[in-house]
Amino acid sequence: MTALRAHRRGGPEVLAVESAPVPVPAAGEVLVAVHAAAITFDELTWEETWTRDGVDRTPTIVSHEVSGVIAETGPGVTDVQPGDDVYGLVAFDRDGAAAEFVAMPATDLAAKPSTVSHAVAAALPLAGLTALQALVDHAGVRPGEAVLVHGGAGGVGALTVQLAAQLGAEVTATVRSDTAELVRGFGARHVINTRRAEFDGPGTKYDVVIDTVGGQTLDRSFGVLRRGGRLVTLSAPPPAGIDTEFGVTATFFIVTANRDQLTELATLVDSGSLHIEIADTFPLARGREAFESGSRPGRRAGKTVLVVRD
Repeated sequence: MTALRAHRRGGPEVLAVESAPVPVPAAGEVLVAVHAAAITFDELTWEETWTRDGVDRTPTIVSHEVSGVIAETGPGVTDVQPGDDVYGLVAFDRDGAAAEFVAMPATDLAAKPSTVSHAVAAALPLAGLTALQALVDHAGVRPGEAVLVHGGAGGVGALTVQLAAQLGAEVTATVRSDTAELVRGFGARHVINTRRAEFDGPGTKYDVVIDTVGGQTLDRSFGVLRRGGRLVTLSAPPPAGIDTEFGVTATFFIVTANRDQLTELATLVDSGSLHIEIADTFPLARGREAFESGSRPGRRAGKTVLVVRD
């Protein structure tokens, strides 16, 4: 099969489109004929991209969000069958979906949203699951609470804004570009362009902060939480002891595949309640260029997707 692989650590320059063996599904796994795979630009910096349990696993196939069709089932799989349209999240320490086929546990997949293309569906699993798990599983957002979402125009942030609004929260989002109207359309009542204004001005307090940015944004976010508030960050663990200092709860987590939540997200998409923003699409043959596009100025909001099959 054709795949986008890397034989050594690095950035987009180490990626090459080349021939690779078709994976064989093990017990509990399926082989998916990939139609589209969404990329995350930071995945080339993740340790799991290059190692498993501390052991080098190159050459590695990138991209962990997939939409496609079941081509084959492994032993013990009875809940899906060849021909089913599916989408899901490939574990980060496995070969990914930037290839004509990917093998993965059947439980990490769910029925694809029926109202959108494979390219759009592929942009949902990582961002959608991250947003849902951050808001529901870790922050426990309740109706009427004030929620601040950092990076509201990003792949994760855009879905976090939409889901938080659907949970009944009063949503404020930060952006670093002229995307205020887009993010308001997602359900944010207030949008702060941090190139022009500070998000932590006097008197500003929130019940929940969802941080998709990290760095100084994370550090400054503790000061805008009410006592007893909750902060969920996706970038890195917060500084030790800072949650106690501010009287809040701080959580860092890494998203995991969840079939029930994938099904919930697909239902929201099919009902028109959840919009998925696509920044750009590239054929698999231009996979390196797709990763390089992440550093281009003026890049549109949303996910970048590799189209493997029409």
